[in-house]
Amino acid sequence: MRPKYNHQLEFEFGPSNLKVTNEYFGTLDRISEALDENPRIVDLVHRDITKRDGKAKQGRDHTYASDTALRIIICHIFLRESLRDTVVHVDDSRYLRKFVRIYGGKMMDFSTLDDLKNRIKPRTWRKINQLLNEYAVEQGRIDGDALRMDTTASETNIHWPTDSSLLWDTYRVLARLVRAARQIDPDIGGDRRLLDKKVKRMMVWISRKTRKKTALTPAVKERYKALIELVEGILGWSGRIVDDLKRGIESHQYELMAESAASELVRQFEHFQDLGGRVVDQATRRIFKGETVPATEKILSIFEPHTEILIRGKAGKPVEFGHMVHVQQDRSKYITGYEVFLMRPNENELVDSAIEGHRDLFGHYPNELSADKAYYESMEKIRELEQKIGVVSIGKKGHKNEEEAEREADEAFRAGQRFRAGIEGTLSFLKRKLGLDRIMTKGPEHFISTVATAVFVHNLIILARGVL
Repeated sequence: MRPKYNHQLEFEFGPSNLKVTNEYFGTLDRISEALDENPRIVDLVHRDITKRDGKAKQGRDHTYASDTALRIIICHIFLRESLRDTVVHVDDSRYLRKFVRIYGGKMMDFSTLDDLKNRIKPRTWRKINQLLNEYAVEQGRIDGDALRMDTTASETNIHWPTDSSLLWDTYRVLARLVRAARQIDPDIGGDRRLLDKKVKRMMVWISRKTRKKTALTPAVKERYKALIELVEGILGWSGRIVDDLKRGIESHQYELMAESAASELVRQFEHFQDLGGRVVDQATRRIFKGETVPATEKILSIFEPHTEILIRGKAGKPVEFGHMVHVQQDRSKYITGYEVFLMRPNENELVDSAIEGHRDLFGHYPNELSADKAYYESMEKIRELEQKIGVVSIGKKGHKNEEEAEREADEAFRAGQRFRAGIEGTLSFLKRKLGLDRIMTKGPEHFISTVATAVFVHNLIILARGVL
């Protein structure tokens, strides 16, 4: 049975002679104290982790405490390293071993850490963040006097999506699955050859000819036609292989392990066939029919199909591929609320839920609300908000009448905008230091969990540093 805590006695080490080292690890000491003062956080983590202990791979080590797993995940975000580098760093540091409470014991490998990390669900991370919020309020660390909010884009781990590269992705993945199917049944699919190298050469040729945004030449269209035909060919072929695999499974033609592998292959084939069909459809519509495929219908990656196009007008980065993240915080820089949107909303739709969430946490509305112009809806909405909140510092886009210009010239409004600008530093910290610029985890659920984990670690750092 997996323990919740590691109760081994701690080793005591003398302080470093470097002030910066002592400050660095002093932050982790105070994070450790905050975790110990909130045992319900570990309870939530323990519940999610132990749910799947019985389903874990045979031989998976269950000796690591849930508290230890949480602390290594915090190190993973805090250090902004890969899982592999995190376990190496912790294994080689006597202080970090003490922080994660492994001490002189055996360090977990990165695959175990990855498994434990992925067991913690987004709803659990939301509850964890809520518990930390309540703790911060009880300790008087945050008072909810002011609220500022903004959005940012976190990118998914995909390459720049072009029709040719997506077609190549489809072909190479299906070719890999065909080879795996032939490992189970050498006769499956006949003696048809796979043409990976030919398809890749076509993709590279098209990419080189279409680097400049010019009209597609007849030669490029001809190569696209041949590429699409090859992808359609392997889609049809893989469909027949799936039928053969299903018949083999139903007739118990394969041994137990092979049957399990065949079932997983069927699942993967069907998943990528569906996505590959959509890739072929959008490429055909765009290249040969001259259609503009709506953003809501586009598939930008067969590996992260949930990815959304975000056009936010940022200098140097007009188009981003990922999801919008909404963040709200108080004067202490503590993040009191966050949301991840798999489909981008209008920012002005987020104001009501933000201030109601603030009231639920603190028991009252903020005295000051600050946000950028994207959150502006109408003067009627501003007046409605001012019935609840003293100062509403949200500017209007475009032309302003005399009343609107006078409101935005008021010193309280301008002070609110100066306060609002501070959230840009928080967003920068989340992206540069805590890994929200490009999220490397797979799937929408793990994407949301990664954002929630970064918010949790950010708030622990704020509490540890005593920023008020």
